[in-house]
Amino acid sequence: MSRLLIFIIACFVSQAFAQTPFKKVLFLGNSITKHGPKADIDWRGNWGMAASAEAKDYAHVFTASLAQKQGSTPEILVKNIADFERAHQGYEFATKLKEAIDFQADLIVLAIGENVPALKTAEDKTKFEEAVTKLLTTLKSDRKPAILVRSCFWANAAKDEALRGACAAVDGISVDISVLGKNEKNFARSERPFKHAGVANHPGDAGMAAIAGALLKALPK
Repeated sequence: MSRLLIFIIACFVSQAFAQTPFKKVLFLGNSITKHGPKADIDWRGNWGMAASAEAKDYAHVFTASLAQKQGSTPEILVKNIADFERAHQGYEFATKLKEAIDFQADLIVLAIGENVPALKTAEDKTKFEEAVTKLLTTLKSDRKPAILVRSCFWANAAKDEALRGACAAVDGISVDISVLGKNEKNFARSERPFKHAGVANHPGDAGMAAIAGALLKALPK
């Protein structure tokens, strides 16, 4: 087989792979990803806190951008797994993540870390990394989905390092968004007033768009 023919075939295969659309996207995160109404903090949405509308949170901005990029709109599943963050040791993956596992996503976006208790020791960090690795391994199973794991919006060296380690263990793509939390314009409080400081401290529409942009940019070409 000539070198020219090999080159043409390689280009065709590469182009075909690049054009293969993601059909199912799974978003796993915390309140930044999705949070239901909570009267005591004056939050009435059922999407990523504190976006002004569902279409403005990072998961939906990302999905809309991806649809435009690939020419088809993927089915999405958006789940809050803050319970995993707060109590990741001994987490019952098979039962608590059944819907996510059964969804069989070909693109998984993991956006956690903010609610994880402080990792004060090397052992704490190792245990968290192992738990996240098991989470991703369980979701991945024997398939080969693309996996994006973003760092914390409120940067934390120990947590972010553990997340990177877990991401590497499953051949995922680590997305560093630490710079976003250093810019006041990315916080919801810079866009409109909130009664609750905790809600105001979340990314606003600009912050959500920035997170979505970072994730989109990191997608495998």
